[in-house]
Amino acid sequence: MSRTAHFARLERERLIAVDQTTRRRAEARATAAGVRETVTLSAARGARFEGPAGDKVGREQPYRRLAGLDWLARKGRLTTDQLKAGEAYGDCYRKASAEAALGSSLAALPGSGQGTPITLVVRQAEARAQAAAHLAMLRGKLGGQADLIAACDHVCGRELTPREAADGEREAGRLEAVLRVALDLMSGPSSP
Repeated sequence: MSRTAHFARLERERLIAVDQTTRRRAEARATAAGVRETVTLSAARGARFEGPAGDKVGREQPYRRLAGLDWLARKGRLTTDQLKAGEAYGDCYRKASAEAALGSSLAALPGSGQGTPITLVVRQAEARAQAAAHLAMLRGKLGGQADLIAACDHVCGRELTPREAADGEREAGRLEAVLRVALDLMSGPSSP
């Protein structure tokens, strides 16, 4: 290979590398702009986020969506007991409403090594049943009051902020107040 051909190949490789770097940077800028737009729109609907903090190299860190309980706790609107009660309710709610990992027991093939082992399916079903029983007990502490249960379902279970779950600021304030009452009832001593 001649010296001219060698330098031409090196120049071509350098230009390809520059082009790839430029494309990656443009794609990263477009992605960051899209994320900012999505976060802005979601925040306008009531979602709350932890903003990104730049690291030592100056790269942005990801946004983290705050669950309703986390947001209320960070604002100082929940006591420690209320937060624990809400987290317990949310765990039970999500476990009880979780979809089965297996749509049918026919898909589990015992001894074949394929699919989900039947023992795992049974354990998951038992865990969902226990969570449903515990959720029913927690809802019993709320006296079957639909507003209290709905507030817990939205904020603790579905992890929405009060503003996301409500139709407006006034309704969000009402939902937050109802939620605090529900959490107080759940975190209080068990009734006989």
